[in-house]
Amino acid sequence: MIPATTPDLELSVVIPCLNEARTIAVCIQRALDAMRQYGIAGEVVVSDNGSTDDSIRVATAAGARVVNCPTRGYGAAIAWGFRHARGRYFVMGDADQSYDFGLVPRFVEAARAGASFVMGSRLRGTIEPGAMPTLHRYLGTPVLTWILNVLFGTRISDCNCGMRLIERNTFFTLGVVSPGMEFASEMVVKAAVVGVAITEVPIDFYKDRRDRRPHLRSFRDGWRHLRLLLWHAPDQMMTMPGLVMLALGLTLAISQLRGKVSLGFTNLDIHYMILGVTLALVGTSATTLGLVIGATMPAGRVRHVRLLKSAHEWYSFDRAAVVSGILFVLGCILDGYVLSYWLYNHRGTLTPFYTRLTLFGLLLIAMSVQIGLSALLFGASFTGAGRMRRSTDVVEAAESARG
Repeated sequence: MIPATTPDLELSVVIPCLNEARTIAVCIQRALDAMRQYGIAGEVVVSDNGSTDDSIRVATAAGARVVNCPTRGYGAAIAWGFRHARGRYFVMGDADQSYDFGLVPRFVEAARAGASFVMGSRLRGTIEPGAMPTLHRYLGTPVLTWILNVLFGTRISDCNCGMRLIERNTFFTLGVVSPGMEFASEMVVKAAVVGVAITEVPIDFYKDRRDRRPHLRSFRDGWRHLRLLLWHAPDQMMTMPGLVMLALGLTLAISQLRGKVSLGFTNLDIHYMILGVTLALVGTSATTLGLVIGATMPAGRVRHVRLLKSAHEWYSFDRAAVVSGILFVLGCILDGYVLSYWLYNHRGTLTPFYTRLTLFGLLLIAMSVQIGLSALLFGASFTGAGRMRRSTDVVEAAESARG
């Protein structure tokens, strides 16, 4: 259920907090002053994540409403603050004074123009010298942003910007669940998957004004962002590359059945057939896993490639089991034929043709096993997902009845 809002409250500025007594008061005051100056009916909500310093008292004195998040983590604190916020729009930003909350009106202006998700862009704004590490500015953020744009069809310039606005109903529809730093990427990914348009506004970025080490850990958090992007794009990361490898592998393997092939500038011998067998096996695994994950993930969690729509619609446990069975039988027939030939010829040395035929038969058997296992995984995952959805429906119905 989406938490209730206050009708006359347009904006909630949500700030996660973990021992930010030194800097949070300035952030709160800038947000309140900006809303007052530009006629924005709003509030500041500080989501405290277990502070042991004077943060709660300082935030309260500065005019914020403090809510205590019971779960540790940046994403958990943001989500908790959103759940307790009462405005129509949410603006999130860090409490270290790296983001200027005086720029909140830029986000609200875009929202009033019809945008439901507005990202800040540090790379299109002004960055104070020393505010962003060189590795983040020229490698980490551009690379992650490029991967995000390629995989999910977005057109943003700064996927890691922590200052952004989202309309409350849009946020709760997305179902963002990451408790850590990857929460920010999950918001963008799920918005892109369900077709929410993302608008960007340039913002200024400043040095962290705290007197301690930041919570961010570059490599650990960068990896967490990257793996989340990969998890939500099974077609791009598994199914499509798998189909390419499978097609190339089968082409190489089949072309070598009759023997060495001359291409003029080189000769393709059994070594290329071994390469083809390897590519076909890896391609089969990647393709079937991509189809299983794409089919069993709940709606709005992964982005599908349009070219594979028919494959997703066709793929089922029964069809995969049939394909597995056919390949297994064909492989057994080929290897059985070779075995009969070998026994008939007094167990002598096999000719190159029969050696290649044996290898191809084993390839078909191995592919059948992989497809069969994927069918079992598909059936088990699909049943589990159905049970989970039914359980969720029961819980939501009970909550509605109590409400």
